Amino acid sequence: MKLTPEQLAQFDRDGYLFFPSLFSAEEMAVLKGELPSIYSQHRPEIIRERGSDAVRTVFAAHLMNEAFAKLGRHPRMIEPVTQIFGEQVYMHQYKINGKQAFDGDVWQWHQDYGTWKADDDMPDARAMNVSVFLDEVNEFNGPLLFIPGSHKHGAIDASHDLSTTSYPLWTIDNATITKLVERGGIVAPKGPAGSMMLFHSCLVHGSPSNMSPWHRNIVYLSLCAVSNHIRQFKRADWIAHRDFTPIEALPDNCLTDRSVRINTLPLAQAA
Repeated sequence: MKLTPEQLAQFDRDGYLFFPSLFSAEEMAVLKGELPSIYSQHRPEIIRERGSDAVRTVFAAHLMNEAFAKLGRHPRMIEPVTQIFGEQVYMHQYKINGKQAFDGDVWQWHQDYGTWKADDDMPDARAMNVSVFLDEVNEFNGPLLFIPGSHKHGAIDASHDLSTTSYPLWTIDNATITKLVERGGIVAPKGPAGSMMLFHSCLVHGSPSNMSPWHRNIVYLSLCAVSNHIRQFKRADWIAHRDFTPIEALPDNCLTDRSVRINTLPLAQAA
């Protein structure tokens, strides 16, 4: 999957691209069918909401489940990023963020590169997120909020919030957010399951809590240019991966073709 010159210009201007319904219902059914068995496990890689059994984040799902491992090598997700960076990428982080009905908590305003720089010593912002909606995302179930153009400011000063939610985050203060929104506004990409987003690691984003009766599960691949690999290893390797091997994309039909197999799943048996 190659981006057009117009899409590249839009990404440079806004810091994100949105592709509604890029993956089929059949492909999404394969992935969603795996969620119950993953979410039922209690293991360090699965973070739950504070005071609840609701899943907030599953780290390294591509190392414990074959369907999500295939998604981690899907050409529709890998090729646009290698095109932008002009080099191969490795998987810095892989997560499923589950904002469950009624229980899904807020994600504060932040930049992903702010965390990767502070916690992992990633040299530059040559990394980005590519995400796929596993459920329909609407205005009620906690959509991701972007501040367009905020990536142009580079890494913004942030403080380590250890108390608001069950997962600590490097967050940006309200005064800075107000100034950024005055310049760029706020957008919330919404669409059916199978929609894909690609966004810059310096794009300021967050999401509100889910007060609706509808789940909102999204998969995120955090892809980093191989030459830009992290230099610090203080976080668990299932959060910030230490395998800098370039990702080799699978065939485009890998999610539905059962003959495409991935046998190396190091976390599959570890509970």
